Amino acid sequence: MFEEGRFLGDMGGRSSGGQVQEMPNRANAALIQLRAWLAQEDVQSESRLPPERELCETLGVSRGELRKALDVLEREGRVWRQVGKGTFVGIRPVDEMATLANVASSSSPGEVMRARLTIESILAAEAALNAKQAHLDQLKLCLAASREATSWREYETCDNRFHRALAEASGNQVLLALFDLLNTIRRTVVWSRGRTRPESPPADHHSFAEHDRIYNAVADRDPEGARRAMYNHLSSVQTELMQINEAAQ
Repeated sequence: MFEEGRFLGDMGGRSSGGQVQEMPNRANAALIQLRAWLAQEDVQSESRLPPERELCETLGVSRGELRKALDVLEREGRVWRQVGKGTFVGIRPVDEMATLANVASSSSPGEVMRARLTIESILAAEAALNAKQAHLDQLKLCLAASREATSWREYETCDNRFHRALAEASGNQVLLALFDLLNTIRRTVVWSRGRTRPESPPADHHSFAEHDRIYNAVADRDPEGARRAMYNHLSSVQTELMQINEAAQ
């Protein structure tokens, strides 16, 4: 049996000034008991704590006092609780799909574009440093296919492939994963599409030349040039989408 007095014995003693200290109330006492038990047992992260009834008996506290103590530790990120499963040590695991849905539902197109400006500019610079010939060949195929697109949907598919191929060319799996997550959110947070556009991109569509500049900088192993070309390209895309969005309103 875990003895309450073992950890609280000196809590009601005298202060350094000789004055008697006030004993903590029962809720605080339960919190102190629980902290001490966790430290003594050296409970590892992700371990499940004993059932509340058992913990109450071990600590010598009531269930209400224990739950208040657990509330405090949960707010501190020391434990997390799930109905029907129990209480666990550590920070609550992230539910990836729920998190993505929450981010997408609370994000705006402008936020998505600012994230793209940051992440994809870095990816372009990394691609200039790490792209292999196979990556360059794939990028050229994407450029040619986008010019041959006969509809906006077909063009957008080619555009997505170009940006994904560039992310792959970075050689950085962490950045590639971030790109994929951002792309998932981007597909959910959609700008309004104007209905006055032609059925397919015009021959002088700004993205063609902008993609060429990105490719050339990557092929020339110019990371700063690639970063700047990507930033300028996405800035143009952002401006165009804002204009389409305003016209549609």
